[in-house]
Amino acid sequence: MYQPDNYNNYNNYPQGGQGVVSLVSNTMKRVYFKMTLALIVTALTAFWASASAGYINFLVSHQWFMWVLVIAELGFVIALSGAINKLSNLGASALFYLFAIVNGLMLCTIFLAYSPSAITKTFFITAGTFGAMSVYGYFTTSDLSRIGSFLIMALIGLIIASIVNIFLHSSSLDWIISIVGVLIFIGLTAWDTQQVKRMAMMAPSEAVSKLATIGALSLYLDFINLFLYLLRIFGGNRD
Repeated sequence: MYQPDNYNNYNNYPQGGQGVVSLVSNTMKRVYFKMTLALIVTALTAFWASASAGYINFLVSHQWFMWVLVIAELGFVIALSGAINKLSNLGASALFYLFAIVNGLMLCTIFLAYSPSAITKTFFITAGTFGAMSVYGYFTTSDLSRIGSFLIMALIGLIIASIVNIFLHSSSLDWIISIVGVLIFIGLTAWDTQQVKRMAMMAPSEAVSKLATIGALSLYLDFINLFLYLLRIFGGNRD
């Protein structure tokens, strides 16, 4: 995750501990605002793309384009995570929302695979679960670092299992992957929230905007992946 160039202990703030509380609160508000806006951008893009016969026909006849979108997404994440300190605040935000658009272009297929009611139902389940775990991650006094390390390893295993199942086409393994994926991203939501909060406590005020962007990216990815795995469990198939 993003590391600010400089760190400040809360004792360095003129307001003392109250200054940290205010900074953390302001940072988290910006994180959730940016994340929510990115989700809206993704949803609108996906809905538009799914309703565009031309775009859908292009995807069907040029399946390689999905791989282009996947590679582009990876590039955006790497660029934001690795070069955040070198980017301007505006540049970092623009890159984040461009990533949200590209993700929407890729996720448009869910509108073709699942019914609107299933998507809506799963969205609210995701929002409730995400909200509860993010609140837990923010307020808990427990150190989630060890859990976070385990979840990252589990995520790597999940990715490997998903790649293997592309060739196996096992419905049982797909079901297991979906359940494990939900559990992993439930945990990552709490962990990432705690990580963002801790960094907000140490970051100088001028780093708030970039921290909000990279924090929003982390939580955005948690929300999207949690939603997709829940959709595989509760969505069923479009009639």
